[in-house]
Amino acid sequence: MGQMIASVAKERGHEVVCIIDPLTSPATIDSPAFRSAEVAIEFSRPDAAGANVRAALAQGVAVVSGTTGWDVPALQRELHGTDHPGVIWSSNYSIGVNILFAVNSYLARLLQRAGGYSPSITEVHHIHKLDAPSGTAKTLAEQISANSQWAIANDQIKSVREGEVPGIHEVRWESDADILSLRHEAKSRQGFALGAVLAAEWLPAHRGWHELSEVLGL
Repeated sequence: MGQMIASVAKERGHEVVCIIDPLTSPATIDSPAFRSAEVAIEFSRPDAAGANVRAALAQGVAVVSGTTGWDVPALQRELHGTDHPGVIWSSNYSIGVNILFAVNSYLARLLQRAGGYSPSITEVHHIHKLDAPSGTAKTLAEQISANSQWAIANDQIKSVREGEVPGIHEVRWESDADILSLRHEAKSRQGFALGAVLAAEWLPAHRGWHELSEVLGL
């Protein structure tokens, strides 16, 4: 993802002033190069993400974070009521997935009124993905719970890890009469990278905590 994000950023005319990767670069978050950035785009590991975001904000750099599987609400509570550089965290930066999020919430409200349907969620990812279920699947489940009487626990989400699949998410609503299905399948990781760069372009003018839906106008 880091290489893809850097490529998309350069294609859109941006300068990548610092790349922090313990495997390939000696650069650090407390370096002058990092502090010269307007925005840091953070895609790392669940056990490192919270510290990375906090360190970047301490350097006065806004952050777009796409790492899932860590305690994001704890950071939101910590930052609530403080004046801090802009932050956007999303479980998925694909524009298509964020449209799926909007449709998912709306459909849950419709089927709550209609009755007779039960939801399920399946997600498929590459074998290297560290968290299961995916952050995107958790977001879909949270939206269903917020907009209907149904609740889908994490252990009720079907997670599949196979090959190099960039990401597939499907929400199914089944009744005795029929099945309604919402499905998003990523062709590559480029869509995630583009969404992250779009968020980084928007963020410098906005302090505080924000949602990707604000950037996309959803």
